[in-house]
Amino acid sequence: MANVESIVEEKLVQAKQVDREKTCPLLLRVFCSTGRHHSLSEYLYGNVPTNELQIYTWQDATLHELTSLVRDVNPETRKKGTYFDFAVVYPEPRQNSFRMREIGVTCSGQKGADDSKTLAQARFSIGDFLDISITPPNRLPPQRRGGGRPY
Repeated sequence: MANVESIVEEKLVQAKQVDREKTCPLLLRVFCSTGRHHSLSEYLYGNVPTNELQIYTWQDATLHELTSLVRDVNPETRKKGTYFDFAVVYPEPRQNSFRMREIGVTCSGQKGADDSKTLAQARFSIGDFLDISITPPNRLPPQRRGGGRPY
């Protein structure tokens, strides 16, 4: 049954591919930090972390594509074996706060299961932020919350 659901999801996503020639890109506000995600308190009261990277992209952008864009502007992240742990930060209007949801991990120089995941598949909404925890190759790779293996 799980295979049928994944095939259906795959076909729905393929049907929603963006024509990048005709569709206006969205502004993706990205915040990178070494070894950890930013604290949610840094997003409160109209504030954001200071190290903002602005990327114009589309909902069909993959985590691998976003990894490449971050690597282009940040030479320290180009080393093989650097992990990029992606999370979406989104507003929680009822509590006047923000929440963070981890969406995947990529690694420089290695293919991974999350490389082809798109912003749309991660349920990214225009206006959300992307928070990336970057782990250099000489440290342990990011772990899922609660322990376990990386994504």
